[in-house]
Amino acid sequence: MPTFETTAHFKRDFKKLPHGERKRFEEAVQNKFVPDVAKGQFRPGLRVKPVQGVNVPDGQSPVMEMTWAPDGRATWQYGGEVRAGEPHVIWRRVGGHEIFDPGPA
Repeated sequence: MPTFETTAHFKRDFKKLPHGERKRFEEAVQNKFVPDVAKGQFRPGLRVKPVQGVNVPDGQSPVMEMTWAPDGRATWQYGGEVRAGEPHVIWRRVGGHEIFDPGPA
């Protein structure tokens, strides 16, 4: 079973989601994402892919995107193992396409 952590930004994003969207995200994670992470292969419906334009320091895994609803996206990346032999996922952002907007320069 994978282990998880969340960034402060993810926590703020998650609190902003309407209750139904929170539930939909949690169900997608529990019923699709977790089994796929455990297998090491993602189903096409989650549309897991690297986020373009994100600079990641050497030694870190790329930031990935997952689609959990028509306008539901979450970004995440693998972190160092917390429990031996189990993947560790760091949730970074959650919401709609606005999570990709870097904001003002």
